[in-house]
Amino acid sequence: MPASSLSIRTVAVVVIATLTVLTGCATQEQPTSLPPPAISAETATTLTPELDHLHALHIRADGTILAGTHTGVVALTADGTTSRVGASDNDFMGLTGVPGSDRLFASGHPGPTSSAPNPLGLVASEDGWQTWTPRSVAGQIDFHALATNGQLLVGFDGINRLLVSTDDGTSWTTGASLAAAALTITDHGVWATTPAGLQHSTDDAQTFTIVPDAPALALLAAAPDGTLWGIDTANTVWRSPDGTHWEQRSTISSVTALVARDAETAYAANGQSLYTLS
Repeated sequence: MPASSLSIRTVAVVVIATLTVLTGCATQEQPTSLPPPAISAETATTLTPELDHLHALHIRADGTILAGTHTGVVALTADGTTSRVGASDNDFMGLTGVPGSDRLFASGHPGPTSSAPNPLGLVASEDGWQTWTPRSVAGQIDFHALATNGQLLVGFDGINRLLVSTDDGTSWTTGASLAAAALTITDHGVWATTPAGLQHSTDDAQTFTIVPDAPALALLAAAPDGTLWGIDTANTVWRSPDGTHWEQRSTISSVTALVARDAETAYAANGQSLYTLS
């Protein structure tokens, strides 16, 4: 074999070997993206006895979880025991309370033992749902969603509009035209879950804008510290410190109500189960 051919072959082998080593080093040094963290499934506590059409949850001043149902108000304990609160058997479809207090507002339909107008309009309780007094719009409006922070009360009229009150529901003014599945209020404004997505108002529910990149939430609740918790249409639990940055937390089975205790804990429930979310 001529010397020139040997030299060319030798150089070629060296070049290929060098490229192989360099390529291997480059491959090893390239950063790799980590897979997203696994989302755990929450374990449910069975409610005993089961509840009829659970609509909403509230945490009373003493920490008790209260549930508005098709047949009145029920207290829930950590072990799943349910017990009736008060004598009312009204169907409380819309229900809210001042966070961490016994000041509560509700709407819906009279129960079998009630002589109240249908719909109830707005009724109020100052003793943690033991007793109720009519407040306004009786026989006129069935609020399907309600939210309050103690100064502002916002309700969805069940058709196509929000109503706003600054005197605990004694009188109302017209708010935005919006079909809200859930409402809540923080220091940052009023929040609503809608068919178009999560929406936010900074002018006391007069106008709303869609929150970009927010999950498709069906349920929404605010803790007293302003933390927002939500559950999307696929039953994934989300948490946000400000309503714009959302973090996946866990997955649960289908629920009908959500309430937030603080930044670390919230509760979700249906008629059969209670979930402690963290």
